[in-house]
Amino acid sequence: MRTLALVLVAFVLAVPSLAQAPGRVAAIEVQGNQRIEADTIRSYMLVQPGEPADPDRLDRSLRALFATGLFRDVEIRPEGNRVIVRVAENPIVNRVGFEGNRRVTSDSLRGEVQLRPRSVFTPAAAQADRQRILEIYARRGRFGATVEPKIIELDQNRVDVVFEITEGEVALVARINFVGNENYSDGRLKEIVSTREQAWYRLLSTSDTYDPDRLAFDRELLRRFYLRQGYADVQITGATAELAPDRSGFFVTYTINEGPRYRVRNLSVTSSVRGLDPAGLEREVPLSVGDWYDGDAVERADNLLTDILATRGFPFAAVEPRVVRDRDSQSVDLTFEIADGPRAFVERIEITGNTRTQDRVIRREFRVAEGDPLVAQQVRRSRERIRSLGFFSDVQINSAPGSAPDRVILNTQVTERATGEFTLGGGFSTDAGFLADIGLRERNILGTGIDARANLTLAQRRSQVDISVTDPQFLERNLAAGADVFLVNRDLRDTSGYQERRAGFVLRVGYEINERLRQSWAYSLVDREIFDVDPNVSRFIREQEGRTLLSQASTTITYDRRDSRIEPRDGYVIRVGADLAGLGGDVSYVRARADAQYYIPFERLLGDPDFVLVLAAGGGYLAPYGDRETRIVDRFFLGGENLRGFALGGAGPRDVSTNDSLGGEVLWTTSAEFRFPLPVPSELGFVGRAFVDVGSLSGLPSSVNSTGCPTTFPNCVRDDASPRVGVGVGVSWRSPIGLINIDLAQAVVKKDYDETQVFRLGFGTRF
Repeated sequence: MRTLALVLVAFVLAVPSLAQAPGRVAAIEVQGNQRIEADTIRSYMLVQPGEPADPDRLDRSLRALFATGLFRDVEIRPEGNRVIVRVAENPIVNRVGFEGNRRVTSDSLRGEVQLRPRSVFTPAAAQADRQRILEIYARRGRFGATVEPKIIELDQNRVDVVFEITEGEVALVARINFVGNENYSDGRLKEIVSTREQAWYRLLSTSDTYDPDRLAFDRELLRRFYLRQGYADVQITGATAELAPDRSGFFVTYTINEGPRYRVRNLSVTSSVRGLDPAGLEREVPLSVGDWYDGDAVERADNLLTDILATRGFPFAAVEPRVVRDRDSQSVDLTFEIADGPRAFVERIEITGNTRTQDRVIRREFRVAEGDPLVAQQVRRSRERIRSLGFFSDVQINSAPGSAPDRVILNTQVTERATGEFTLGGGFSTDAGFLADIGLRERNILGTGIDARANLTLAQRRSQVDISVTDPQFLERNLAAGADVFLVNRDLRDTSGYQERRAGFVLRVGYEINERLRQSWAYSLVDREIFDVDPNVSRFIREQEGRTLLSQASTTITYDRRDSRIEPRDGYVIRVGADLAGLGGDVSYVRARADAQYYIPFERLLGDPDFVLVLAAGGGYLAPYGDRETRIVDRFFLGGENLRGFALGGAGPRDVSTNDSLGGEVLWTTSAEFRFPLPVPSELGFVGRAFVDVGSLSGLPSSVNSTGCPTTFPNCVRDDASPRVGVGVGVSWRSPIGLINIDLAQAVVKKDYDETQVFRLGFGTRF
């Protein structure tokens, strides 16, 4: 027992010595910290009290504290059984400023840099922000820009950070080269790419500024161009840019491997879908045997066949084009294989980003509803319709997995854009003379999609005030409803010796029958007045002086298959309409109207999309009923815009004793216009035109006859229905300030009493 007691006493005496054994940390002492709590600093330490003071773990603790970015200096040293951590905190940013920046606003730069007021300043963050500013200027072509961050120390460990910027000159694209292009010239390919060479007339454009993202886009443009021309193996192997030694410009080079050009040898459509007979689908493909292969046409055929299958009750059928090349014969066998695709249904449609526009305005443009089969064509069409609203700068529709494998959520992300417009305009046209235009418009009132506008036009020969409101989905139905209130004053003294004033309103509705077919209805109540009649004007006009009330119902049906409503190059549009006047008022007539345009592209034949043939035709018939005759304000006029080479109202029935146009009741016109690019850079927006216009106007009331002619002109009324013909050339300029049309035309078939017009100018602008 005595021996055991001695052992226990010895163990108790040894325990304190173990606690204070050398190499173990008794405490961690933090020094130099001002804002950051000591416990926060200790939390980054990999060594804690009671643990061995391992040099490796102390070194890793040092690096961990530096990695926080909170300190500009850190020192860790053991002192006996303590570890001393001495820190010097990084300063706090008081202000971030920019000097020398003229091309980029300070607000724009402030949104790009990482440093912010009240954030921790580090030299690494300042250098990263410097590099980011240099990238911003580089994207604007200013590769010679310099940025120097200046640090101004303040009290309480604060600093002001000022970036001193020297913007330098813009380094534009000095030259564009192509390597490997054997079948197309450099000049032709320069028209395809979006990058342009430096030129004095590109003052309002950034296309000659070097942009790496634009080069990647150009590679895709070149690839698609060659695919359209039949080069199915084309490869754009490189798009590089070299900066000149003096950093004044870039030399851009595109490397192309064209490969052979292929023709379509065989074309077929096959199907493995039960109940689907592919017979007859080949004629829906916009390619034929013997044509040059066209990658865009294959893509269009894919979409078109998918649409047809959906309408036939096969929404899940998938179309897969198969292209088999025969390089020896330079031909391809093209097969569109139709097979069952995965079945998916729309579980939910989510819309985000619409901070102003109401959800319902966007949802009503969808061609699919929740619970419907997911059809890619309908999703594409939905995106196009939402974009066409004009309310958003960007629209993206992406699919995400739903609650089940066959359920899909459509996530729609939109970016709002300004929809209000205030416009000032001015210009000149041969018909109206000098003009000024003021307009105020809001296309999305309170996010409802309702379009309202007010417009005032003052011109030498035409003035107009117009207030309009349109709801494109009245009562949340496929019904566009609107109203117009207007006051129009026209000076026709040069044409028919009088002035005309119209004041009234129009109520209108329209609806889509399908994606291509639309019908509209309108009711008009208009007070018309013929005044300021020249005393020497024709008696047949003078006797119509005074006021009349027009009460008219109208309808128009439009079938539109154009590829674009703004700049069509392919397809056609047909409009047919009728007016019925006499639902009250002072005039009674039926007027029928029809016109059509057909666009034939010549890009595949001539290699440029600006080669387009436009065939147009139109006509009208005006017939009174009851005991009333047609009035001059209701008749058709021929000349000017609808028959170039002739003055406004220059062809058709006329009182030759006073040289006044009387208008007519039967009108028809035809036109053939060939549009072609001019030998100037395409971005200038010039398009040449050569045209032939043919038209005829005839028909007068029975009361307008030679019995009212003066004795010096016993047969003063001329009414000849024979065709008139005008031929000429013109130039259209899509200028930055508006569209300018200049026509030089000659009336080659006319009557001796017709009024001709060789030069015609139309100009309009908004700014």
